[in-house]
Amino acid sequence: MPTSNNGNVDLTISDIGIATISFYHPAQNSLPAALLSNLAQKIEQAGTNSQTKVIILKSEGDRTFCAGASFDELLQIKDKEAGAVFFAGFAKVINACRKSPKIIIARIQGKAVGGGVGLAAAADYCLATEAAAIKLSELAIGIGPFVISPAVTRKIGLPAFSQLTIRAVDFQSAQWAMQKGLYNEVYADIATLDEALDTLAQKLASYHPEALKGLKEILWEGTENWDELLNQRAAISGELVLSAFTQQALNGFLKK
Repeated sequence: MPTSNNGNVDLTISDIGIATISFYHPAQNSLPAALLSNLAQKIEQAGTNSQTKVIILKSEGDRTFCAGASFDELLQIKDKEAGAVFFAGFAKVINACRKSPKIIIARIQGKAVGGGVGLAAAADYCLATEAAAIKLSELAIGIGPFVISPAVTRKIGLPAFSQLTIRAVDFQSAQWAMQKGLYNEVYADIATLDEALDTLAQKLASYHPEALKGLKEILWEGTENWDELLNQRAAISGELVLSAFTQQALNGFLKK
């Protein structure tokens, strides 16, 4: 287990071309700005490496996959410009996944909250455990899942997105997430998840690279405007986070 208090992102590429991007933060794998930037860079780096055949996106630990935005960092935002820059970090990660010419498989070993759901939605295929419940808690802290909403809605549809957003304090089960299309496969535990992940990644690494690239393009048809769209959404979130409601809600969550 990594021990850095600031978190880290690592990239390794196996002999058969499986690129594994792993991120870690001690606060339930939450994502401050520096980690978001590093994650986007590693996704781009893996995608442009000629040795890469397929990408695995995962987090460390055996509990939470990703708790979303760093609340500590959200409380440090003092103007809407800084807020827009922070939330644009999520936009960069989603767009890096979208633009990558390589298929991205997400390994969701535990709960995904807020931006963590966005990461899962930005992948091309998701394997999860039964413990990988999901929640979009943004409304409960006075903001909305605006940056990640195009990616999430693209996967689960508007009715399911509405339920997930409006039920902001309620977790939906991994089975629910699979039924709605966010997860493709759900396993009883991490051991069986990893076995299935290894098998799938090895199969994909053996396929024709140009066929995989063509499939990737098809999977993301109609999203060509996301560079502009997600940055516009980041500006909305960046302004809302400055409200007294949100600042009070964030402080309340951190005191729990």
